Amino acid sequence: MCLAQPDTRAPLVHDGGMTTADFAAAARTLASEARRRGLVGPSFRCPPRLVGIDRTIRRRGGGVIISVRMRGRPWMAVLSDMIEGVVVANRLTPPQSDRLRTELWQVCSEEPDEHGSHTRRVA
Repeated sequence: MCLAQPDTRAPLVHDGGMTTADFAAAARTLASEARRRGLVGPSFRCPPRLVGIDRTIRRRGGGVIISVRMRGRPWMAVLSDMIEGVVVANRLTPPQSDRLRTELWQVCSEEPDEHGSHTRRVA
């Protein structure tokens, strides 16, 4: 008799409909927005090398790599870690850190264009 085993693999589409394409688009947007502001535009990867950790940061030369765990997490938690990673990578303190977080959240809430990049709203 063969007993069916439960499927314990992670789904290709994660919580909240997040995909690796969503992660890549957010990473491009956040890095380019940081550079546009004269800050370090970090690289992003997933998952972190440390098991059980949601976000890590590594500094290499003049660059920064932010690793974020996607599996089993809501998209907003992943995006929050990515935004906070940009703040930490640039060693920002209030009020500059608060201003940057707000601006990055605004940029990430805009609709992506046909290339997956987020377009800036004109006030």
